[in-house]
Amino acid sequence: MAENTALKAKLTDFEKRFAELEARLKENSANSDRPPSSDPPWNKPAARVRAPTGRKRGGQPGHEGVTRPLLPVDQVDRVVPLVPKACRRCRAPLRQKRDDRDPEPIRHQTTDVPPPKLVTTEYQVHGIACDRCGETTRAELPPDVAASAFGPGLQARVALLTGRYRLSRRETVEAVKDLFGVDLALGTITALEQATSDALKAPYDEALKTTRDAGVVHADETGWRKGSERAWLWIAVTTTLAVFWIDPRRNRAAFVRFLGTFAGCLVTDRWGAYLRHPKRLHQFCWAHLKRDFEKLVLRGGQAAVFGNAAIAEVTAIFALWHRFKQGEINRSSLRRLMAPIQERFFLLLLDGTQNSHQKASGLCARLIPLWTCLWVFVSLPDVEPTNNSGERDLRKAVLWRKGSFGCQSVGGCTYVSRILTAAACLRKQRRNVLEFLEQAVRAHRSGTLPPSLLPCV
Repeated sequence: MAENTALKAKLTDFEKRFAELEARLKENSANSDRPPSSDPPWNKPAARVRAPTGRKRGGQPGHEGVTRPLLPVDQVDRVVPLVPKACRRCRAPLRQKRDDRDPEPIRHQTTDVPPPKLVTTEYQVHGIACDRCGETTRAELPPDVAASAFGPGLQARVALLTGRYRLSRRETVEAVKDLFGVDLALGTITALEQATSDALKAPYDEALKTTRDAGVVHADETGWRKGSERAWLWIAVTTTLAVFWIDPRRNRAAFVRFLGTFAGCLVTDRWGAYLRHPKRLHQFCWAHLKRDFEKLVLRGGQAAVFGNAAIAEVTAIFALWHRFKQGEINRSSLRRLMAPIQERFFLLLLDGTQNSHQKASGLCARLIPLWTCLWVFVSLPDVEPTNNSGERDLRKAVLWRKGSFGCQSVGGCTYVSRILTAAACLRKQRRNVLEFLEQAVRAHRSGTLPPSLLPCV
């Protein structure tokens, strides 16, 4: 009898472990915290099923096509008039008279890149002996020339290739050779990166300070490497800025080193380092919550029952939020229509604490004390219900990490933080990254005021 009881207990334990492993096998980027790059090739998103319309694919009759607009003639570099020589029907020679010129010729423009022409400038520093004391004095190189054997334009392009387009240093050497015909050593690439990092210090510090004082910030973090050591890449995102920070730790102290005593509204996942922020100013990401509920569905049984009910409420929340964002309802209507959803969801969590599945009951028990953090977006302006903004900008840094395996030194980490920040901020503001980098390099070499990463007023 005792043996049967022990066997039943073991069987129950094996069944739980099997269900857990089976659920893990079904996890992907859509129902867990795994990144999309971890999905296998055969795990494609489900195709949307739409009712057939009976129309053929492609543009429909009457559809107004989209073409590239022509530049005004005064902005064109070269105009080539093409005049017919013979009649297309009888082949008789055609002579264009001054009064017979076509007033509205068909205009066609071709845009191309001319072969790059390098400009090499030699500075000959002359010395002149003093007639009085005999001392020979030599002229000084201009500050922006003495800093390097390569000009600001080339330095900015190297930083653009490695920092914005995530090319490795070896690939950058090849790209510079192919594009500009310049042979650079690997060490030169590193030196130019560090010089660009120095040029970006003031713009980066200004963007970081502005983010620390912002009203709403989306924050997130991901793993990084500094040589053989583990590190963490943090990000803080506003509507116009995205600031990166590399720290050896992933804890509350690291968060404080990054954002200081941030007093605005924080939008994050539910990781512990963020939980000390005031609840009335802390919005949890509902996209993360939805993935947690979908993960419960994979576990089946009572966990799936709760998960499906929670997903239905999340769907209702997002539908109402989209109506608000599209201007169909105002803030007061959003609060009024969200009230019954909040009531249903709270009762669902209360009931979920008694769920027979430990994962479901544990999640509900953790969410109830943090109830306020679920609904900040309903009342406060400029607060989103998800942290998608932060995750989108962090994704590009993750791709860099996958290709470079992190950085090798403190200086390399500083360069990564500053160049990622510059590229992300300028992309948000739709400003030219190369133009900004070149301006920053020139300003740093000449000691003048650097350009700003803050949006232009």
